Amino acid sequence: MKLEPLLQYVDTYLGVSGHPDYRTALNGLQVGGVGDVEHVVAAVDVSEAAVEEAVERGADLLLVHHGLFWAGLQPLTGRLLRKVRGLLDGGVALYAVHLPLDSHPEVGNSALLARALGLAIRGSFAPYDGADIGWWGEAAQPLTPEELRAKVSGAVEGPVHVAPGGPDRIERVGVVTGGGASFLQDAAAMGLDALVTGEASHHHHIDAMEMGLHLFLGGHYATETFGVKALAAHLGERFGLTWEFVDLPTGL
Repeated sequence: MKLEPLLQYVDTYLGVSGHPDYRTALNGLQVGGVGDVEHVVAAVDVSEAAVEEAVERGADLLLVHHGLFWAGLQPLTGRLLRKVRGLLDGGVALYAVHLPLDSHPEVGNSALLARALGLAIRGSFAPYDGADIGWWGEAAQPLTPEELRAKVSGAVEGPVHVAPGGPDRIERVGVVTGGGASFLQDAAAMGLDALVTGEASHHHHIDAMEMGLHLFLGGHYATETFGVKALAAHLGERFGLTWEFVDLPTGL
């Protein structure tokens, strides 16, 4: 598969061009590579370790959620240079996609985690600059906080912190992966019983308690493994590519 038409498809499929994102985020092709793509490696972050793994595994394309460029214009030196040089020397193209991947209804982090929790998705919420990046749904039957904590823990395969501010029986749950605790107010305004996200600041614990909903924190990394895997699998099936996921957890 030629690289250019493959990435044109991804851009269109995810609606990258019309999707708002952080001002310094750069969605799309970040480092060019070989003309043909046969093997894709997916990772959450474009760390040096991820670049090394991609080269070692013979990737033609490294697909990530958190790309290289977050600080605006910067010199190509130090660890940034090492990553770029590693990609170029290894003939690996780099494609990064941030909020468009969080919000996508099919391969997006938030929708996939919601489905992994057994929620029947009812709609989107958590607007960022006019585009919703989260999804909310209803449990098949009311859950206790401990039951939902166990479901989240199973989905992210790790520990979960809970700020227990909501009702004893949880039915309506919002999911915003990564650093989504800033959407507590949106969740409360919609009458949700709980918000599931990755990480939060100290004050969000108090906010959740005082707003009357539970806050479940499954880890920024762990809640955002879903999208890159699903996107890589989608491309593999559609275009006959092989793919694999490189798991490099941060514990955060």
